[in-house]
Amino acid sequence: MDINKQSVAKILESVGGRENVVSATHCVTRLRLVLKDEQQVDKAALESNDLVKGSFSANGQFQIVIGPGLVDRVTDTFVELAGLQQATKEEVKAAAEQKLNPVQRLVKTLSDIFIPLLPAIVTAGLLMGVNNILSGPGIFYPKQAFIDVHPAWKDFADIINLIANTSFTFLPGLIGWSAVRKFGGSELLGIVLGLMLIHPELLNAYSYANALEKGTIPHWNLFGLHVQKVGYQGQVLPILVASYILAKLERWLEQRIPDTFKLILVAPIALLVTGFLSFIVIGPVTFAIGRAITSAFVYVFNHYALLGGLIYGGLYAVLVVTGMHQTFLAVDLQLIAQTGTTFLWPILALSNIAQGSSALAMMFVAKEEKLRGMALTSSISAYLGITEPAMFGVNLRFRFPFVSSMIGAALGGAFITMEHVRAFSVGVGGLPGFLSIVTQKWGAFFIGMAIAIVVPFVLTTVLARVRKVQA
Repeated sequence: MDINKQSVAKILESVGGRENVVSATHCVTRLRLVLKDEQQVDKAALESNDLVKGSFSANGQFQIVIGPGLVDRVTDTFVELAGLQQATKEEVKAAAEQKLNPVQRLVKTLSDIFIPLLPAIVTAGLLMGVNNILSGPGIFYPKQAFIDVHPAWKDFADIINLIANTSFTFLPGLIGWSAVRKFGGSELLGIVLGLMLIHPELLNAYSYANALEKGTIPHWNLFGLHVQKVGYQGQVLPILVASYILAKLERWLEQRIPDTFKLILVAPIALLVTGFLSFIVIGPVTFAIGRAITSAFVYVFNHYALLGGLIYGGLYAVLVVTGMHQTFLAVDLQLIAQTGTTFLWPILALSNIAQGSSALAMMFVAKEEKLRGMALTSSISAYLGITEPAMFGVNLRFRFPFVSSMIGAALGGAFITMEHVRAFSVGVGGLPGFLSIVTQKWGAFFIGMAIAIVVPFVLTTVLARVRKVQA
């Protein structure tokens, strides 16, 4: 699509004019703005603009959905008309953070740490799904796995499993890299810290329960202080806290040690102190906290499955709107580390599907050609796990499709939770999500998917006709 300055000028006018814009940048699809006062935004005028596919506010930024490729040219023209220099994403984030309260800052910090890890985690989930298909009994043959009938494929599946498990095996190393970078320290030291916590000489965290029961947990004797010689495979909290301390200590040392000695003193002291603290205090305390959080979730979903699935399924879309959904990725990873599976992620997949179904229904009931096109493309995106265009561009705009999707997700979530559906990994949160589900629970998950597809579609269609939507 060609653009002209008049169309972009209308966007600037709709967000309150150049006096209301603090900074601007863009990502793959969205123009990201930090505004002085978001109350000045005229959403009706903004979304009537042919260049705009939707808009929403999140994490202190006002984001306008433009589309890939086109957003680059729109942003260039926008900053020219606003008399700004195009800011980097980091500068925009820094400006946006000043407008957040402590809880929002915590959520944003977790998001900034885990979002860069998603490609590795989702890829691992998909590959584990492929391995699951090959090694799961009852998929191709009754009571037998594909590799049992065709042994030549066994090593092929084994290599896939090794590749897939790498991200989860070395998860503390990945989190250490991302977390220390976020906290302003050396990324390389973050990787070393994470790998240190899963060193082969430590007792594997997955064997901790058995070793505790048998009384065979190894210890270090530090001048009379007995410290458990335990690793933290798959754990999230220990490496997060340790990364924060490492980064802050490193920066503190850099400000006080002369340049001549920085190379030989800063990193060794920071890593040594953080390492001792990790094994003596941070690790044991956060490990216990992580297990307590996991046990609480397990208890609720084991004893109140219907209620747990209903609430989490119904409210997950709200968590996405607020940005708090990123915190549950850490819970999923903790559940997988402690129990081998997660019951939360399958509900997430159904919530994404439900958003797509509501958007698809709007494609059939809408009269406006632009909305019909946006609804169709965004529903496909949601079915593949990316709900942002459907949620912010279509469903929230009319509200009742969003509510319909929440109801569908709640009902689907309640059903699969009662059926004890579990995922062995985090994967693509949409129709391909079944690949991450434990094979024996595919049937129940497919029924949950049907609920998440049919209920929002029917509710949205009926409510659109009742409300006589003419969009």
